[in-house]
Amino acid sequence: MAEQNCLVANDWICGEYLRSRGHELAEATVQHIWITVASVLIGLVVAFPLALLARRGRHFAAPVLGLTTVLYTVPSLAMFSLLLPLFGLSAALVVTGLVLYSLTILVRNILAGLEAVPQEAREAAEGMGYGPVRLLWEVEVPLALPALMAGLRIATVSTVALTTVGSLVGKGGLGNLIEDALPSFFKAQVLTAAVLCVLLAVAADLLLLGVQRLLTPWTRIRTPAGASAGAGIAKTEAV
Repeated sequence: MAEQNCLVANDWICGEYLRSRGHELAEATVQHIWITVASVLIGLVVAFPLALLARRGRHFAAPVLGLTTVLYTVPSLAMFSLLLPLFGLSAALVVTGLVLYSLTILVRNILAGLEAVPQEAREAAEGMGYGPVRLLWEVEVPLALPALMAGLRIATVSTVALTTVGSLVGKGGLGNLIEDALPSFFKAQVLTAAVLCVLLAVAADLLLLGVQRLLTPWTRIRTPAGASAGAGIAKTEAV
């Protein structure tokens, strides 16, 4: 009875709300996840060639970085209004807006990772007969993965938060629940949706961190200075 009364009392924490609205919460969470995943993946596919273009020189870097920065500063309401004639009130509208917002983070981190690749590694690969494409995918991209994954983690967490803005067109996942609860200030619904957003962001960040550790095992290797020096001396003596 006390748990049922928490709905009447409009408490922040209410077990009855979780039981009675479980299906609604699950649907909103699933929508939130797939919009986030689609936006980040498409953003990554778009950002990679843009980063490669920006790496070609200042004449390309300035407009690419400038454009992605400008897109990031556009308010979400204005962004959706501009995209509305193209996509209508659909999930594609929200995904496209989130993709545009993710570009400034992804492009800059991919570009930073590629530029941080040691020139010696490039020269060694070229000396072994690596062409531009093979050099990119087998040498530069693996060495740029730490920066790339860092940008992907930031973009994903940011997109989890921004997805709630999609409630403006009814495609905001957990943001829909927050918007629906605001007129009556339904505390349990607002708090539950907000907590689920935070949990999704933390889970996504931890998942991507685990993927990063699997893909970049060399970043966890700590070679003692003495061992490095000894190895260098041994190589010198061998020569």
